[in-house]
Amino acid sequence: MSNEPVHTPRPAPRRARGPRPEPGRRRPLQRAWEVTRDRISHTRLHAPTLRRPSRKALYWTGGVLALLALLVAILIAVWDWNWFRGPIARYASARTHREVAINGDIKVHLLTWQPSATVSGVTIGNPKWAGPGKMATFPVIGVRIRLVPLLWGRLDLRQLRFEQPDLRLYADAQGRKTWDFSDGRDTAPTRLPPIHNFIVRDGHVAYADARRRLRFSATLNAHERLGVRRRGFEMVGQGTMNAQPFRMQVEGGPLVNIDRSTPYPFNAEIHAGQTYVAAKGAIPRPFDFGRFHLAAVARGPDMSELFPLTGVAFPNTPAYDLHGGLTRDGDVWRIADLAGRVGQSDLAGSMSVTTGRKRPLLKADLRSRSLNFGDLGALFGGAPANRAVASPAQRAVAQKLAAEQRLFPDSTLDFTRMRAMDADVTYKALAIHGAPIPLRAGSVRVRLDDALLRADPLRLDLPQGLVQGHVNLDARKAKPVTDLDLRLSNARIETLMPMRFGGEPPLTGAVVGRARLTGTGDSVHKAFASANGQVVLVAPGGEVRRAFAELAGVNVVKGLGLLLKHDQSTTPLRCAVAHFDTRNGVMTADTLVFDTGPVLISGSGAVNLDTERMDFRVQGHDKKFRLVRVLLPVTAQGPIRSPKLGVEAGPAIAQGAVAVGLGALLSPLAAILPFVDPGLAKDANCGALMSEASLHGAPVKTAAAR
Repeated sequence: MSNEPVHTPRPAPRRARGPRPEPGRRRPLQRAWEVTRDRISHTRLHAPTLRRPSRKALYWTGGVLALLALLVAILIAVWDWNWFRGPIARYASARTHREVAINGDIKVHLLTWQPSATVSGVTIGNPKWAGPGKMATFPVIGVRIRLVPLLWGRLDLRQLRFEQPDLRLYADAQGRKTWDFSDGRDTAPTRLPPIHNFIVRDGHVAYADARRRLRFSATLNAHERLGVRRRGFEMVGQGTMNAQPFRMQVEGGPLVNIDRSTPYPFNAEIHAGQTYVAAKGAIPRPFDFGRFHLAAVARGPDMSELFPLTGVAFPNTPAYDLHGGLTRDGDVWRIADLAGRVGQSDLAGSMSVTTGRKRPLLKADLRSRSLNFGDLGALFGGAPANRAVASPAQRAVAQKLAAEQRLFPDSTLDFTRMRAMDADVTYKALAIHGAPIPLRAGSVRVRLDDALLRADPLRLDLPQGLVQGHVNLDARKAKPVTDLDLRLSNARIETLMPMRFGGEPPLTGAVVGRARLTGTGDSVHKAFASANGQVVLVAPGGEVRRAFAELAGVNVVKGLGLLLKHDQSTTPLRCAVAHFDTRNGVMTADTLVFDTGPVLISGSGAVNLDTERMDFRVQGHDKKFRLVRVLLPVTAQGPIRSPKLGVEAGPAIAQGAVAVGLGALLSPLAAILPFVDPGLAKDANCGALMSEASLHGAPVKTAAAR
């Protein structure tokens, strides 16, 4: 390049746009430009001169870098990595809120494409609430990673190894877990990075859960090969669940050459007394425990015994045998295609459980094509009607109730489980059989929110009419409170009475009613024994066999004659009302009236829901003159489960004594006078009775409309 100076040509003079400023008074911007222009025109521009570094400089630079690399290598080789034990332990203790200690050596190998480290003597203590002791002890932990993926921010574990780990896990009655490091915060499901080779040798796990009544001790091994069946992972344990022997075995595929895109297979089998659970499934992305799917079967004597395994408070049931597909997607566990039998009833539907909230939420949509009503007895702490599907505990309850001739079981219901979860469950039975009264179908929606259970709407379909209402169970208090409100509407007496005489029902007509009761206690018996409220039944009209009407008035001659002749003639039933005021478990009949054409029947009595016994007395009053009438009031006494009907002989004996006296004093003809009924009884004021029953909640208008 030429070194001659470069001159910048002067720009052409501007055309004057106005008077030229005088010298020394030029504009500032113009003066600055002229000065800069003159400097540029007198400046010599030289091309830069590039010089190649000398060979000696290159040798020096390479030598320094090599020396630094050698020094780093020597430092790494001779560095005592145990210096990091204290800082690492303190950091881990702060993060886990537990005492973490490293009592052994730390060995690190960094000068490789797959760096590795070994840590010995690692211990993790219990949280403060669990008391002193070690939650986990790891004699040796080994890890090897790939270096290149780590440079891009991705952790690729080539090997994770545990030698003789010892885990002692505990969950208390409040649900706190020693292995929960979230400090009360919601955490996502465990998702480990890819592990090419996972090894556990001679591991031991001791588990105890006070709330779930589950305790077991297990051995844990994970190798490339375990025997000839090529199983990579195996955990075998035994202990107790619900005070019964517990045995568990979990197996998985080889934990070597794991492909992140290939599902990892596993299966599990659990025996706990008569409860059996088996599952076979896969984890779509290995070591991502937030997602998996499996096919499961479960059978046992009572679904409530599954609580230790599932954490879900299933109700008491008869023996069950169910199967379905279980999937997990993060915090949501789903069971699809649920099918099988519970007791003598079929069951199908779907359900899900959402975790990661204050209380797990159970949602279910269940149905039965055919429900055996006797299976429902187990739901309330009793026993199913069929002993073949009852557990040993349920059979013992049934024997006790039968021996004492009682209906309401004393079995204490476990309300602590209700307080541990929420639920929204719908159930529908398309057909019902085996009920004490004819039922066609039924449905209910049960919602549980913060220990408040509400079965609403509850519906039972009769051949004609229905029972509907709700049942509340408040378990938020120290003593659970049960509130019941049921309505009987559009029903017919003849469909509810099992009795038949000569092929025809003795009584026909509409019937309605309502029961409102509130009781306190942790069993069905305690709740009824303390009940307060109202119960009313109303028959606003109908017909009754004349023979029974006459017998109710104890017109013995005519009533028996009509029965013997198989007389099917009827007489009007003007109205019938039974109203019970319930206080402290005793239902007292305030009103007990049965008004027919020839006879007005009234009565009194009570039902003691604590002792489960009744004592009723009804008396017929003729509306017409009767020549021969015996004063024999009808009684119903004894256990609710099997009361005995009879007659009260006292008035008849007195009636006979008076007849004998009159015959002796006056004449033999006078002896019939005590048996003569002038028929002074009047019709009952049915309008007033209906109005009063309506005030007590009976749907009288609906019945009258029919």
